Amino acid sequence: MTSPRRTTRLALIGFGTVGQGLAQILAERGDTLARRHGLEVSITAVSDFKRGSVFRRDGFTPEELLGAADGLEALEADARGWDALTTIRESGADAVAELSFTDLKTGEPALTHVREALSRGMDVVTTNKGPIALAFAELRRIASEHGAGLGVEGTVMSGTPTLALGAGMLAAAGVSRIQGILNGTTNYILTRMEAGLDFADALAEAQREGYAEADPSGDVDGIDAAGKVVILANLVMDAPLTMADVARQGIRDVSAGDIAAAAAAGERWKLIGSALRRADGGVSASVGPVRLPLSHPLAGVAGAVNACTFTTDLLGDVTIQGPGAGRLATGYALVEDLIALRGRAPEGRGRR
Repeated sequence: MTSPRRTTRLALIGFGTVGQGLAQILAERGDTLARRHGLEVSITAVSDFKRGSVFRRDGFTPEELLGAADGLEALEADARGWDALTTIRESGADAVAELSFTDLKTGEPALTHVREALSRGMDVVTTNKGPIALAFAELRRIASEHGAGLGVEGTVMSGTPTLALGAGMLAAAGVSRIQGILNGTTNYILTRMEAGLDFADALAEAQREGYAEADPSGDVDGIDAAGKVVILANLVMDAPLTMADVARQGIRDVSAGDIAAAAAAGERWKLIGSALRRADGGVSASVGPVRLPLSHPLAGVAGAVNACTFTTDLLGDVTIQGPGAGRLATGYALVEDLIALRGRAPEGRGRR
C-alpha cells in the first residue's frame, strides 16, 4: 500500500545524537518511508551551536550531513552561520525539529524556538522535554491559533509510542492512573544494585557506560522523570500540572540494605513516576522509589529500559515497554510525529 507523497521541508535546530539519528533513518529508510507512508523529507537547514549552521534551498542529503557532522559549514550551501532563530525565520521550512539541549527549569532556548516556529505556522516536532513540560498549554494554543502542528512523542520514552498509546488509542478507555519507569539511568543503577553494587559504584558504572552524565542529578534526583510525568498528565489526563505539582524524591538514599530487604520480601525497588486521578477529578503526581511486588508489570523491567502502565476503566492495566533513549530510538520518534503531521498541512504553510 502506498501513500501520496508531499515533500516536507525540514529545518533542524540541533544536530547531535537525535538529529543524526533522524538523518541515519532517512538515509537508510527514506525510500520506504516515502513509498509506504508518503513521508518525503528535504532537510533544507541545520543550525547547531557546536557543529555550525548551513542552509540550502534544494536541501541536503542525509548522507552528506552525516559525513560532515563535525563541521557542517564545510558543505556547499546558500547561507552559513545563521543562529537558531534566523534559521527558523529565513529557511522557508514547513517544519522545524527542535533538538537543542533540555532545560527543565526555564525551557530555554528551546521554548523560544518552538514559540517562534509555531507562531509562523510551521509544524514543530521535538524530543525536548523542557518546553513541553513547562509550557504545553501555551504552545498548544499558539499552534491552534496559527494552524500549526506540534509533535512531542519523543519527549517521553523516546520512540516507544507511549503518548500515542495513552493520549490516542486509550483516550476513550478512561485512563485513571499512570505509573512508569521513565528514566533509564536510574533503572540501570537499581538493577546493578540488585547485582551487589552499592549506589556509588552503580552510578560510576552508569557514567562509564554513557547512561549517566557527569552531573547525574537530573536523573538520580528524579527531575527528568518528573518532567515526563508532567507531560503524561497534561497529554493523557488533560491535567494542567507543573513541575512544582510533582512530589519528587530520587534514589540517592536507596541503600544496599534496602535492596536486600526488598528481595527477601519478593519485591524490587523501582523509581516510579505516577499520576493518579483523584475522586474529586483532580490529578496527583509523584516521582519516587517504590517497592513493587514481583508480580507487578513494571517489576521485571531491567537495565536502561523504560516502561509505562496505564490503568484504564475499560481495559484494566495496559503496559508498554521499550527503549527510553538512544540515537535511532529517539530519532524514530521524530519520524512518528512527521508521519502523523504529514497529512494535515496545506502546501506552503510555514514559508513566510
